[in-house]
Amino acid sequence: MHRQKILSLVFALFVFVVVPVGFVFGTPSTTYWSPCVFDIQSYGVLHIGVDNYTTIGKKSLTLGGQDFPTDFGLTIGVFPYDEVKMEVGVDLMEPSDDPLYFNAKIGTPENIFFADSPALNIGIFNVGTKSGVTDYNIFDFIVGKTLPFSLGRVHLGYYAGSNTLKDSSGNVDNKGFMVGYDKYIYEDKILFAGDYAAGKNALGGGGIGVYFFFTNNISLLVGPVWFNDSGINGDMKWTSQLDINL
Repeated sequence: MHRQKILSLVFALFVFVVVPVGFVFGTPSTTYWSPCVFDIQSYGVLHIGVDNYTTIGKKSLTLGGQDFPTDFGLTIGVFPYDEVKMEVGVDLMEPSDDPLYFNAKIGTPENIFFADSPALNIGIFNVGTKSGVTDYNIFDFIVGKTLPFSLGRVHLGYYAGSNTLKDSSGNVDNKGFMVGYDKYIYEDKILFAGDYAAGKNALGGGGIGVYFFFTNNISLLVGPVWFNDSGINGDMKWTSQLDINL
């Protein structure tokens, strides 16, 4: 595919994915807590994710015990090109009153535009079905690069959502930066990952953890997550995330 066609596709799909914000909470490919990662599902590869977040050692809700609804997610790659990739996803957050959310992301991998060029992604996520409640409609832009000398990968991003994204005092807080990092500790078996999203809102926070790969297509992520506004997300929680690629 010629570079001009690549750029045309990126622009056209930017318009398709980002401009009609109202129709597409769900999680696209993520680093750890946030979607600040330049990975995109390959064409025809279905990703199944089951994500849990819970406090540990706190006996009841009045003593700080709390968990989030379990996220049952499906994401699939829909572009048959190496130069441009796109994924779309749907998530079911149960139990909750409005459990259905959608997401989409499109981008180019590294080294597409010129030698050592970074990966570029644009996307939309946390798109719920309840107006004024779950319709966060968060747009993000991500730049990522593999570091030399096997030092891992770094991801930098910026996000902006709808006015539904607020802090615990009810003030609109819908913009911020994101940063992520990952590196194999043991090649193809154990991966260290961490990220952070700014903002005192539902997305604000981050954590560090470890992926354990049982096979190339099955992994389990475990570790703690901290939040910028405990009035929204409560105390620090531990996450366990099962990921399966078909």
